[in-house]
Amino acid sequence: MQSLIVSSNEAGQRLDKLLTKYLNLAGKGFLYKMMRKKNITLNGKKCDGSEKLLSGDEIKLFLSEETILKFSEVKIPDVKKVKLDIIYEDDNIALVNKPAGMLSQKAKDTDESLVEYFIDYLLSSDQLSTEQLKSFRPSICNRLDRNTSGLVVGGKSLAGLQIMSEVFKDRSIHKFYQCVVKGEVSGRQTINGFLIKDEKTNQVTIHKTSIPGSLPITTEYEPVQYFGGYTLLKVTLITGRTHQIRAHLSSIGHPIVGDYKYGDSRVNEEAKKLYHISSQMLHSYQVIFPELREPLEYLSGKSYKASLPKTFSKICRDWR
Repeated sequence: MQSLIVSSNEAGQRLDKLLTKYLNLAGKGFLYKMMRKKNITLNGKKCDGSEKLLSGDEIKLFLSEETILKFSEVKIPDVKKVKLDIIYEDDNIALVNKPAGMLSQKAKDTDESLVEYFIDYLLSSDQLSTEQLKSFRPSICNRLDRNTSGLVVGGKSLAGLQIMSEVFKDRSIHKFYQCVVKGEVSGRQTINGFLIKDEKTNQVTIHKTSIPGSLPITTEYEPVQYFGGYTLLKVTLITGRTHQIRAHLSSIGHPIVGDYKYGDSRVNEEAKKLYHISSQMLHSYQVIFPELREPLEYLSGKSYKASLPKTFSKICRDWR
């Protein structure tokens, strides 16, 4: 027999959902059968799996150790050791300054991404145990393109993961980017358009008017400094579509330096030759949290920034 006490990270979900995580190799039919036969109980009583769990609830598994081990597989990331640049951290969330070149999430099974590095960091710093991984898996709440650097929010607790994911989904969180673009940009601008994504090529196109399948986009930008054919821009995402900043700025004649998908090949080659820049100069440098519900209310209105990567200083040092 094994007894499980529901933690705050496990509370709020249905019993059957937790059981499918804890006994992740067992079929649902087996789990429901065990509940019907009272081989799995909740607070000493018969259960059917639909019960909403509360912190402190006790789940008893009247199963042999061999059966529990047979149906439990904890996936511990076997990844290279990466020192994460943690900008801020508490019990619920961590803000990570992701470098260009790192995947936010796996594209295929053999990939290593920020998600695996984040879990490995929590395990290595004793903030997460192998046992806890059976029923709760920390993850990231927003994604950046592989070659875009900057702030990514990681959820360390269930509340942190859920609430942060919500504010990114409803776009109530304020996100600001900085990028280096071709040409001289003068004056603050808000530009609109319509975006279509080609799922096969993972590439988008921008149109001035709505066409079937397109989504409306709005991007706001203002110049910070200009020098030698380049402008450093501060960009605010009003909408958040795939590759929006990169494709939108390119469509108005100001592609991001180092962007090999939407950029200017001549400008990219020049930047590579003069400054050894081989990835897009786009950085998510600031987030401002909206009003947040408990238990993350203490983060309401807080602002956090991630310093520009060294690739920016290769060009920007001349501006200073």
